[in-house]
Amino acid sequence: MKDINEMKDSRHRPVILSANYDQVDGQQAGQQEVEQLSLGLQTGRMDGRADIVAQLWRDATAQKEGLLSEWPIHRILDASILICRSLDYFQEAYRQEQLYDPEHPVFDRIPLQGAALSVGICTDNSGIDGDIQDFQRALEENGYLIGERLRILARLLEEMGY
Repeated sequence: MKDINEMKDSRHRPVILSANYDQVDGQQAGQQEVEQLSLGLQTGRMDGRADIVAQLWRDATAQKEGLLSEWPIHRILDASILICRSLDYFQEAYRQEQLYDPEHPVFDRIPLQGAALSVGICTDNSGIDGDIQDFQRALEENGYLIGERLRILARLLEEMGY
């Protein structure tokens, strides 16, 4: 697996990372070239603000282009799980001086097929201290958009019996 700073494109700055995604990727766990799922900041907007985006990384040796643009539905749901867990984490992150514990960057392991989805701060990101603050700010600025969609998703899941 390549270093996250080598794999990321110039606009994506990963903050939350599931580094073991290849072990929980559905029925193909352990047999996929997909290695990591990340949430991070994408820069380049005209107004200078950053968007929070999800990225799915292939093994960089498997294909020159490391990003996947088409995701099977289970991966979209995995990204949703990562988003929800990250939102929950950031509600309490202010209690830590750096918004995370550098000694214990993985803050959750969620059981899924194959293994557990690790959820943690991407300490391989050389600019994590600033990026995590920008990430939290972006969450706050977009809270109304995120909250609306989460309420709708919760209602739909409840209506479906989940």
